Amino acid sequence: MITSLSLLAVGCGVYSFTGTNLSPDIKTFTVLNFNTGVAGGPANLPTQINEKIKEYFQRNTSLTLVPNNGDLVLEGTLTGYDVVPVAPTANDQAGFNRLNVTVQVRFTNTKDETKNFDQSFSFYADFPQSQTLNQNEARLLPTILDQIVQNIFNKSAADW
Repeated sequence: MITSLSLLAVGCGVYSFTGTNLSPDIKTFTVLNFNTGVAGGPANLPTQINEKIKEYFQRNTSLTLVPNNGDLVLEGTLTGYDVVPVAPTANDQAGFNRLNVTVQVRFTNTKDETKNFDQSFSFYADFPQSQTLNQNEARLLPTILDQIVQNIFNKSAADW
């Protein structure tokens, strides 16, 4: 019984239980340092994005992280860190403020150039207008970055 399950798992090819759609000849990935192209946000935000991407790929694939020349290469730039008013009230004031983070990502698949992309990923979270960004940033940023990283992973490794 165990032997037949092992053969079944080996015979599945590119399928994985995490939903990745990677070719079996892809073994490594590299995340080059993201940089910032905006004035807003914490100074370490590009580093946070880097680390979250590395952790997500390591947790959800069997790929090995290498410093350079990976089979998959991700690099990018923080291009947006904006707070905008949303949900107007009867007094013509904003009911909420929205923190929106945008990252431009360049993905290179050295084994299949048709999978390469250069795409913007963004996500947001709202907070009450009566509160400041400083009061909410530490709470909102992890959720925003987690969603952006998941979207990057889905586009690059899961091919969604």
